[in-house]
Amino acid sequence: MRNASAVTEFILLGIPHTEDLETMLFVLFLSFYIFTLMGNLLILLAIVSSTRLHTPMYFFLCKLSVCDMFFPSVSSPKMLFYLAGNSRAISYSGCVSQLFFYHFLGCTECFLYTVMAYDRFVAICYPLHYTIIMSHRVCAILAMGTSFFGCIQAIFLTTLTFQLPYCGPSEVDYYFCDIPVMLKLACADTSALEMVGLISVGLMPLSCFLLILISYSCIVYSILQIRSTEGQRRAFSTCSAHLTAILLSFMPVVLIYLQPTPNPWLNATVQVLNNLVTPMLNALIYSLRNKEVKYSLRKVLEEMALIHEK
Repeated sequence: MRNASAVTEFILLGIPHTEDLETMLFVLFLSFYIFTLMGNLLILLAIVSSTRLHTPMYFFLCKLSVCDMFFPSVSSPKMLFYLAGNSRAISYSGCVSQLFFYHFLGCTECFLYTVMAYDRFVAICYPLHYTIIMSHRVCAILAMGTSFFGCIQAIFLTTLTFQLPYCGPSEVDYYFCDIPVMLKLACADTSALEMVGLISVGLMPLSCFLLILISYSCIVYSILQIRSTEGQRRAFSTCSAHLTAILLSFMPVVLIYLQPTPNPWLNATVQVLNNLVTPMLNALIYSLRNKEVKYSLRKVLEEMALIHEK
């Protein structure tokens, strides 16, 4: 067995079966990336600039927007760089960083969706105790907890992947460094590690999803107890955006990591949608389906227009 440092860089082959489409993909993915960054930045500005939105729900939405700006930034800049005709090479440390930050931000978002579901559960099921239960201190602890446990999960998965020796070939049949494609390049038996990784990657989202399901089961039950039709409509409206974002986030994880026979082209397509489109859609979902965010966003845009005129 050779030393793991035998390979000093990897070559990213990109999305399978997309030869001669580099220019079109560059324009498409750059558009998605810019819209994602701008959309989430506007949500951040809208929430920060409006004191009416300084509540736990919007505090967690702020953190989600930050994650949604950084998440596509893990793989998109390098992908856009080589789609523009530049080198496809990525250093060993760059590959390690990509894998770590991808799973750190992905896991953080997963835990964050769970916390946001708990926040809605407390708001709807225990409205009179909401401000006491979801105090500033509790919100800060929950927000830091999502990042802490996301970091622990990412360290575990990154260590699991890069403790293996990589002595060639160095061509990554994908557009960024992720666990399934990296394990194929290892110069050792990876069957046991693949199983551990599969359990780890599958167990964490499944646990979060079950907690979210429990929270929303209680929420639906409480909403059905509301006698006012208007009250029911408002409660469902508040939760619908969150549920849509959850489905968009969890479905790709199931398709990519838990399928019995991986399909490289399907995986790449789903992962591009997950990396670029889902963060962009999150911004649209939370801004277009929320009157308070829309109002605050309109004020921010009007102020920006006035500054530009001056």
